[in-house]
Amino acid sequence: MGIEQRSAPGARREPGAGPAEPATMRAVVQHRYGPPSVLESSEVARPSPGRGELLVRVGAASVHPGDYFVMTGEPYLVRSAFGLRRPRHGIPGRDLAGVVAAVGEEVTAFRPGDEVFGWSATGALAEYACVPADHLVSVPADVSIVHAAAVPTSAMTALQAMRDIANVRPGQTVLVTGASGGVGSFAVQIAKAFGAEVTGVCSTRNVDVVRSLGADHFVDYTKTDFTRAEQRYDVILDNVEAHTLAAVRRALTPTGTLIPNSGHGGRWLGPVGRVVRARVRSGFTRQRLTPFTSFSKRRDLLALADLLATGQVAPVIDRTYPLDDAADALRYVGAGHTRGKVVITV
Repeated sequence: MGIEQRSAPGARREPGAGPAEPATMRAVVQHRYGPPSVLESSEVARPSPGRGELLVRVGAASVHPGDYFVMTGEPYLVRSAFGLRRPRHGIPGRDLAGVVAAVGEEVTAFRPGDEVFGWSATGALAEYACVPADHLVSVPADVSIVHAAAVPTSAMTALQAMRDIANVRPGQTVLVTGASGGVGSFAVQIAKAFGAEVTGVCSTRNVDVVRSLGADHFVDYTKTDFTRAEQRYDVILDNVEAHTLAAVRRALTPTGTLIPNSGHGGRWLGPVGRVVRARVRSGFTRQRLTPFTSFSKRRDLLALADLLATGQVAPVIDRTYPLDDAADALRYVGAGHTRGKVVITV
């Protein structure tokens, strides 16, 4: 889905091909927490791969709401993981795809010229990134670098929600709110791949997008409140959380599973209060109210690569931005109305 094609930054190269790698690189950097205006393009030293690492020439990197929270440092809880006073790593971004430029010691699974995608813990919005080899997998044939970069965090969240938390099975009914968004667009496709009957909740302008994802039904939230309709669902993945827990529970079957999955909440603790309430209430009902935290795992990235290769999952690309316009990309993501994924090309 989307219209991007494999472009020059993601073209395959033979091992050793091309000019010597430069000593510096262009990167997006931030020295303090704040709005997108804190991001600036700068020339920085190019990293070198350590033991077990790959140097990846980044062709594309995607951004998502989590990147926005880390950039702003709000909710303040994120600072406990990413730096109390300023970002621990000055280059933002996590999800990337590109070409292996060099390999570190003890790396045997990849070689220069291989196309890879995955996640970086030290920043993706740069011309190069050093990434542990076990954070990357090969880009499937006929999948563009832009599309591969859109996958890791959002698709892994959707996969773990549908497979590990909800245990979606053939014949079940699944409702996904925010169905046209980053996680939602993947969740609709993954639930369909698992054999579920899927309903997507979206706005009027996104109905065609949700239909193209393979949803069996859709609810236009500008016209219909799914919590007041008669339909009941075995699984609800609530990426928006525009309704109270009590209201959403009305749309569950008596033994259904609700997965709240919004990072929004209070300025200090974010969604923690809602998570606690869900956990407490789950102990007094047969319904499962199960907030969760997605963790990046290579085996899940391999599973997603298989779904990409077979065409069961295809990223929806809303917009692409050049690296120098990364601030605009994060500003757009922060507004909260993306269709699918936002990707930065390098």
